[in-house]
Order: sequence, then structure tokens, then C-alpha cells
Amino acid sequence: MRWASYNNGALLAVASGKFDVLLTTDQRLSYQSNVSNFAIAVVVLVARRNKLEFLVPLVPELKKVLGQVKPGEVRRVGI
Repeated sequence: MRWASYNNGALLAVASGKFDVLLTTDQRLSYQSNVSNFAIAVVVLVARRNKLEFLVPLVPELKKVLGQVKPGEVRRVGI
């Protein structure tokens, strides 16, 4: 499946019901799509850059959020 070819709404629709959480660094996704309409949670990693060295420090907080986030919710982890 070519995920990159989907716009955000279509991506959420396809992933909904197949995955519990969509993990992304796209901070605009929750503003471009009404996540509450989908049966999937979205967790946005917020860091200065989308490089592994900036994202790895977010893992402890991410683990907590993954245990709490519900379908239709958007949570931000990081800055």
C-alpha cells in the first residue's frame, strides 16, 4: 500500500479500523482533517527537526500517551 499517495483525510479513512494509532510528525494533520470522525487516534511528535536524534528523546512521553489516547483524539508529544 502506498501511504504517501493519500491526502490526510483519505489516509485516516484507510487506516481507521486497521490501526489503533497513527503516529506522525505532520503538525497540520489535525487541522486539515476532523480526526474525531475516524476510529483511530493520532499522536503528533513535535520536535525541532524530524530527525531520529530529535525524536528519540520523546519516546518516554510517547509510551505514556499511547496507553491513554482514545480513537478520535489527537495528542501532541514534545515541545
